[in-house]
Amino acid sequence: MALPLPNALPPKLRVIPRNKINRAPSPILATGLPWVIVMLGSLSPIWPVIASAPVMPPLGFMLLIAWRQLHPAAFPVWAGLPLGLFDDLFSGQPLGSAIMLWSLAMIGLEAIEARYPWRGFVQEWAAASGFIALYLFVALLLAGFAGRPIPLAVLAPQLILSILVYPLVGRLVANADRWRLIPIRVLE
Repeated sequence: MALPLPNALPPKLRVIPRNKINRAPSPILATGLPWVIVMLGSLSPIWPVIASAPVMPPLGFMLLIAWRQLHPAAFPVWAGLPLGLFDDLFSGQPLGSAIMLWSLAMIGLEAIEARYPWRGFVQEWAAASGFIALYLFVALLLAGFAGRPIPLAVLAPQLILSILVYPLVGRLVANADRWRLIPIRVLE
């Protein structure tokens, strides 16, 4: 004989865990935290790191990719425009480069999500590595058009570090996502 499901019981016999009453994720935290984390990642170029060549990974872009891969509905496709504008203000790149590149990345991630809805860790890492490599290469070209040409070999340390650090960024986003959905007590 099968036991009835908890919701199939009469209301007086339902067991509701005491710690779940009057608790739900905050809508402000649930929708705003991904935006804030990506914007904080875009502030990484103002960190006091002294180097003769670009070494820091594009953290804002990597966080955007990680959020988009973890939750495709966390950002609408048009989110590349305002987030790219914010990144352009702090990255030192020519104005509009991150707007264009982040918007194209969002469109590309949407196309990958539509074509391959079920992916594993290796596929996610490969897709993110491809997006990061294209982003760094095109950003280098755009910076070269704005000033004197920059040799391509200068990009290698930043590219290698970005690809190797991406799983850690994904883990950070997963932990932030868990924190984002914590049930908060609702006072009436």
